[in-house]
Amino acid sequence: MTEKEIASLPAFLTVEETAKLLRLKRSTAYEYVNQGVIPGVRFGRFIRVPKTKLLEMAGLLKEQTAGTANI
Repeated sequence: MTEKEIASLPAFLTVEETAKLLRLKRSTAYEYVNQGVIPGVRFGRFIRVPKTKLLEMAGLLKEQTAGTANI
């Protein structure tokens, strides 16, 4: 995935969108959310996956260090 594609993702993804990104079956993605493998947030009946948590989990989020410089 390119940085532009990652930036264009919404802040919260559906489990179906998450499954597609991770190339998982829909049922497997739901199972992983229920097990806590994939971070999920429940909004009433809906489950959403925070983009930042998903990118951290996948190792795609670049770490930002505030106030430090490489010397």
